Order: sequence, then structure tokens, then C-alpha cells
Amino acid sequence: MCGIVGIIGATPVNQGLYDALTVLQHRGQDAAGIVTEDDGQMFLRKANGLVKDVFHTRHMRRLQGNKGVGHVRYPTAGCSSSAEAQPLYVNSPYGIVLAHNGNLTNQDDLKQELYQTDRRHINTSSDSEILLNIFAHELQKTVDQQLSPEIVFSAVEQVYERCTGGYAAVGMINGNGMVAFRDPYGIRPIVFGKREVNGITEYMFASESVALDALEFKLVRDIEPGEAIYIDEDGKVHSKHCIEEHEAAPCIFEHVYLARPDSFMDDISVYRARLRMGEKLADKIMREWPDHDIDVVIPIPDTSTTSAIELASRLNVKLRHGFVKNRYIGRTFIMPGQQMRKKSVKQKLNAIGLEFKGKNVLLMDDSIVRGTTSQQIVDMAREAGANKVYFASAAPAVRYPNVYGIDMPSAKELIAHGRTEKEVEEIIGADKLIYQDLEDLVDTCREGNPKIKRFDTSVFDGKYITGDIDEAYLEALDNKRNDAAKKNGGVEKIEDESDNDDNIMELHNVGGA
Repeated sequence: MCGIVGIIGATPVNQGLYDALTVLQHRGQDAAGIVTEDDGQMFLRKANGLVKDVFHTRHMRRLQGNKGVGHVRYPTAGCSSSAEAQPLYVNSPYGIVLAHNGNLTNQDDLKQELYQTDRRHINTSSDSEILLNIFAHELQKTVDQQLSPEIVFSAVEQVYERCTGGYAAVGMINGNGMVAFRDPYGIRPIVFGKREVNGITEYMFASESVALDALEFKLVRDIEPGEAIYIDEDGKVHSKHCIEEHEAAPCIFEHVYLARPDSFMDDISVYRARLRMGEKLADKIMREWPDHDIDVVIPIPDTSTTSAIELASRLNVKLRHGFVKNRYIGRTFIMPGQQMRKKSVKQKLNAIGLEFKGKNVLLMDDSIVRGTTSQQIVDMAREAGANKVYFASAAPAVRYPNVYGIDMPSAKELIAHGRTEKEVEEIIGADKLIYQDLEDLVDTCREGNPKIKRFDTSVFDGKYITGDIDEAYLEALDNKRNDAAKKNGGVEKIEDESDNDDNIMELHNVGGA
């Protein structure tokens, strides 16, 4: 899960890119970066940390130009190396930078191909560098021709032929224009918008529509699965479906947890989808537990709040905000290491005893992944004086790892993997556990856009839509993602100066990938 943005316009874009990345900060808190272009020169600033900590006034002043791309990142294999912060750059052909969200499921084979056949060296463990080099290699084949939209689309076609997985990307080709594309199934999100400034149309790409809203761009539409959009130096927009049409299958976990509620994805309001999740779960409770004794519904902030509002209303039970959240602690879902996550829960939430004492409380969360946080929150509710503690999840049981760009834990670290709901209930210490049914979850999103017949639900049912995931792949993934591997990982191969607070690079004279 990362956040990407690209702006091409008639005015300086440095502040706009910064503001957009701030709005997308929830998609990654490990690193941030911006590249701008001005008169054939590219300027880069990237480092580990939050957007507000990476970019200072002196950096912003030197990020010159009317077009640029930005990225917020979290590590997908436990590596927090600043060398893998994005955007990434190659100097041939033209000079290309790329920001990428997602994961290539055949990256090991591609890395070997790039070295043995394409003669390109990959210096990091980032599949984003692989994606960039494949796109650059395909453009290189036509370097003796004038770059045209057709040539750009041909390169994207080859990217689709070679790369499998879930991905959305925005790239800038020095002296030519900006391109954005989305994987053939539309697993990872990306939207396209525009605005008028002094009679000139400016364009923007972003992971979520909320970034467009913040900069007063009008949402035009989502980039469609398998589609590329290229905006040339003259501001002309070209688009093409670059692969035989696949059935769209966007990631449903975006609506459960990842996206902001004020975003639209594939014409689906995330907010309304989450309201419907609460409705469906309330219907299940009334159907399977009609004589429930719930006194109060308490959401675990913040993602579950929207669903909890509707669930409480439908059950005709009071909703109370019984936990106070420390806004300065990051999302525990993506924190490396179990000890770090355990420590952060106590720092992140504090219970208001008046809302718990002597009551039968239903705690509501968006999902249960490792279960560690859920267990601690149940304990907090009991310590605050709750009589009984029930637990509801707006999502079904997460039983399988994600392979398309969400750094979920090793399968063995997922609390529901290989366990029954009753066993999970006992582990987290709840008096009763209620999961959303998968069919109901799909309906909550499909209702927002009936044209979408299918969603990527692999974390719930283990069905990987790209068709290339087998037990050997999952076993290798398990070895990369478990906490022990992360504890011993993250070694940087080359010292990266981007962590120097004063550093900003001019990319027009920097060597290859």
C-alpha cells in the first residue's frame, strides 16, 4: 500500500504535490519523495519519514517546474531502506521517473530477465525498480524515433505482457510528458482529474480522489483496468486500453481499511460502502442473535467508525466513542515487529471508563488481522469495567496473505489462518465474535457500482485472480514476511544520501537505475 500522485500543469507543482502527499499520508508513513521537471532538468527530494519531516522550505524552493510526481511509501517486505524510497529514476532513455503502488507477483523472474536479456542491473529489492526498468527498456527499443503516444502505449503494452500482479503507476518522461497506467484487473486504484487555471487545463493523477479534492481538481474518472493515459508536452490527453480486456476486480480491502472514507474508487463511495457494511453486519446479528443483550456499540477508531454508526442505528443501540485516539501514532497494521505493535496500542488508545463500566459492549473494528491489537483492546475494555465484551468485524476473517501490494503478515501470523471463528474468539478473549459474511461484504461495494461483478477478495478466500499464485509462492512469501525475517532484514547495499536533511538531487546528470 503506497500513495502516488502526478501533476502536469501551467504553474509550479511543488506545493500541490506536497499537499497531495499529505492527504495520502495514510497510505504510507515510511518514506516520501517528489521529483519535478523544469526545462529538461529533474529535481529530486526523498527520504525516510513523514511528508512533513521529509520536505522543508529549502527543499520545496529547489523542486522547480510545472510537472512532477510524488510518492508515500511503506515497506512491503520489512525493508525500510531509504534507497527504496520513491520516485525511482533511470537516465536512459530520455530520463524517466516512476512512482508505483502495488506488487509484481513475478518479480523474481523479471529481475533475472532484466539482467540476462535486457542487460539492466537492479540494485534494490524493490519491484518498483523492476517495473521502471521494464518500461524504460521497452521505450529504449524505439529511441531512434520521435517519441509519440503510440510508442508510449506500445511500451505499456509490453509492461502488461511481462508483468503480473496488482499495480498502478505514474511516470514522467523528461522533455516529453507524463504517463499513468493500471494493472489489467484494476486491483490497485488510480484516478484522473483536471482543473482550469487562467484558461489552461492542468491534469492530475492520484491513488485516491480525495487528493484531487484537496487541490480543487475535478474528478474525471478512474483509469480503467489495462488502460494507460499519456499527457504530452502540449497538454494533449491520449488514452488507450493496452491489453485485451480483463474482468475488473478491484481490491475490496481498499474499502474495508486502506482508503479514506471521503474517497471514491471505481465510482464507489468508500463512505457509503462502509455504512452498508454496518447495515449488513447488524442484519446478521439480528438474524443469528435476535435476543442479544448489547448495551452500547463502541467503534475502535478510526476506520470502523462509519460502519459502527450504521450498525448501532440499525440495532437501535447507543453508539459511544469509548476510546480516545492519540493522533500522533502511526497505523499499527503496518508497523514492523510484534513488540512495536504491542507497545503502540497502549500509546495509541485510551479507554473512557464511564462508557464501559457495568455495560455489555460491542466493540467494532474494520477487520482482525494479527489479532494482537484486538486482544489488547478487549483487555482494555474489561479493565475499564465492561460487564461483557463482544467483538464485531466489518470484514470477514482474514485467512490468507495479500500478494498485490498490501503488506499483510505471514499467513502463520494471521490469527484466523487455520482457525475457526470460535478459536479466534477465545484467543482475543471476547465473549462473542461476529464476522461479516464475504457475500455481504461484496454486496456492500457492488451496490455502489453494479458494473463491477467481481472484487479481489483473496485475503478472505485465498482465490488469487491473476492465476499465478501457488503454494511455493506463498511459502516463499511467508519466509519474507514473518516477523523474524523482518527483524533481520532491511540492510542497505549502498549508502543513500537522501537521508541527509540538506540533500536534493538534480537528476539530469545522475547515472542509471
